[in-house]
Amino acid sequence: MSLLPPFIAPMRFTDPVAALAQVACIYDASISHLRQAMARFVAGDDIAGHVRACYPLVRIHTDTVSRKVSPDIARLSYGFVAGPGRFETTLTRPDLYCDYYLEQFSLLLQNHAVELEIGTSTQPIPVHFSFAEHDHVEGNMGAERRMLMRDAFDLPDLAAMDDGIANGTFAAKPGEPQPLSLFTAPRVDYSLHRLRHYTGTGPDHFQNFVLFTNYQFYVDEFIALGRAAMADPASEYIAFVEPGNVVTRRAGLSAEAKDSLGKEPPRLPQMPGYHLVRADRTGITMVNIGVGPANAKNITDHIAVLRPHAWIMLGHCAGLRNTQQLGDYVLAHGYVREDHVLDEELPLWVPIPALAEIQVALEQAVADVTQVQGAALKSIMRTGTVASTDNRNWELLPDNQPQRRFSQSRAVALDMESATIAANGFRFRVPYGTLLCVSDKPLHGEIKLPGMANHFYRERVDQHLRIGMRAVELLRAQGVDQLHSRKLRSFAEVAFQ
Repeated sequence: MSLLPPFIAPMRFTDPVAALAQVACIYDASISHLRQAMARFVAGDDIAGHVRACYPLVRIHTDTVSRKVSPDIARLSYGFVAGPGRFETTLTRPDLYCDYYLEQFSLLLQNHAVELEIGTSTQPIPVHFSFAEHDHVEGNMGAERRMLMRDAFDLPDLAAMDDGIANGTFAAKPGEPQPLSLFTAPRVDYSLHRLRHYTGTGPDHFQNFVLFTNYQFYVDEFIALGRAAMADPASEYIAFVEPGNVVTRRAGLSAEAKDSLGKEPPRLPQMPGYHLVRADRTGITMVNIGVGPANAKNITDHIAVLRPHAWIMLGHCAGLRNTQQLGDYVLAHGYVREDHVLDEELPLWVPIPALAEIQVALEQAVADVTQVQGAALKSIMRTGTVASTDNRNWELLPDNQPQRRFSQSRAVALDMESATIAANGFRFRVPYGTLLCVSDKPLHGEIKLPGMANHFYRERVDQHLRIGMRAVELLRAQGVDQLHSRKLRSFAEVAFQ
């Protein structure tokens, strides 16, 4: 016998605010039902049946492909369905996604002049995804009691979390609705929990512009800049968040209640995250992904569910051209993908285009920060193809085969993460860009030595980071709606951004 929360009948809405309120009502009732049952279970009570609660859903029906909207709405690359039919998706965390859901609901109503149907889905909420941020109730149970959870509650089902929609391989069965979003609610919840684990910070702190780096030196500079911003009462940022959800508020602002829950971790997580927070969530998140394409894929798989406006790779690379100098910048306009971690999800025959808005912002940011303009800019920054490999010691392979391929591809730089981040941006419709800094030239005898490395890092890291942050400022100022390019959307695309 299933033990369900009180039934909430589906309703139709033409007001996005009212629709979101109904989503929150269903979600809160479901989560409360699971938490109360879990508390009883942990206390040793006999749960006479299987406890179940399901996610809320939003559904629309359309019978035409036509749209009559204003030019401002019509130029957006999202917010509409591909054709007539029934479309739906499950929803989670309306507290976290309230602004996002409101925008998607509003665009659907404006584009299609239909009603939004809000109801309870048949997709169970895994009990693990019902725990509050700082709940660890399962840790109080013995192994035998934890095993009994399988009988009493729904556990995460990986079959409900695959990326078939994002990969373009999903095909609805006869009678099934078409998807409205790239990610189902269980897939979103799974990634939200993974983000806590890998970055050491809660998903509610993540901002809509993300910088990735492969060196701790960049993080050290970001921390210094973040703390300096908090000491400035005039800063546009209102908080700086470090691993362990340690929150520093801007001078003059009072601490919030949840700030006291933050605690510096005994050791840094695998890919620590840091957040310069703006009130509208258009601040900057920086994540040190470490070295390698596996890490790059892993973290972008999870950050993608937050639907950021852009992510940019700032890191070091090997310069492949003799004319390059240590400290020169490389703006990627193409990628050679020898990272292999996305070969199954995104075939190699799929091109990864450069996105004009990101490219222009990065180039302008280099000029603004270095104060080098016009033709002289080419003396410190080269635009070209970046190759990413999963073999850190590629130069030791026999017969110079990698070198031959890199030469044939016209690559000007090599790293281990940039192509992965760009490819996953393309796959998940997240605008992406890459600006690297040449730290060695192995093909020309200039390898990293301790003295050279320390001097290089001191000279370039601060400048490189400021360039990335300046690029975010430019992208923010031009309007984020211009970032979500139609280049990233297929011809049978989901409606949600």
